[in-house]
Amino acid sequence: MTRSKPAGNLWLAEELWKLNAIEFGDFTLGRTAVHSPMYINLRRLISNPKALARCAKIIREELETLMSMRNPHVQPFTLVAGVPFGGLHVATAFSLNVSTPMIYIHPPSTDKADVIEGIYVRGQTCLIIDDLITGGGSILQTAATLSEAGLIVRDAVTLIDRQEGGRAALKSAGINLVSILKLDQIATYLMSAGHIEEEQYRRTMAYLEASAGG
Repeated sequence: MTRSKPAGNLWLAEELWKLNAIEFGDFTLGRTAVHSPMYINLRRLISNPKALARCAKIIREELETLMSMRNPHVQPFTLVAGVPFGGLHVATAFSLNVSTPMIYIHPPSTDKADVIEGIYVRGQTCLIIDDLITGGGSILQTAATLSEAGLIVRDAVTLIDRQEGGRAALKSAGINLVSILKLDQIATYLMSAGHIEEEQYRRTMAYLEASAGG
């Protein structure tokens, strides 16, 4: 049984499945996700321009909704910062969608680490965009560098929250996280759509419960 039109933002889970961007096994992803049963490679979205453009549209609509509330959950921004490498594709698509200038910082392991590419002035508010968040380290590192350059960071957006402490880590640093999907939502959809076995679903949910990140 496969759903032709997944509800809400679950179309992204279906799209990632079609792109072979979701794998099940035993993965160690950086310092936070050890022995994770589920791996998602969001960089594969570049193989489907329509899906990438739709991600940008969904982010824009989500932010517009949060900013229009009586007590806004997202602050206005005049810059977008993509987190290399996965976040650069999403941030570029979003930047084009909303016609907001973009900047980015070279990865820490390069000779240009802490160098900000793009035009900015001190005092501007910057929205950080990444494709996925686990422990939050990459976004926090980006936010620290932007702050040192005189930029203001209040919010960050990610397509997927792996629910492994990232949201809490950002909150402790005064940064609000907006996510389009969470890992448990993706696992639940994949099982209900008949893409994975119940055992894979249970392993993923047990892993999330053990990591106590979400």
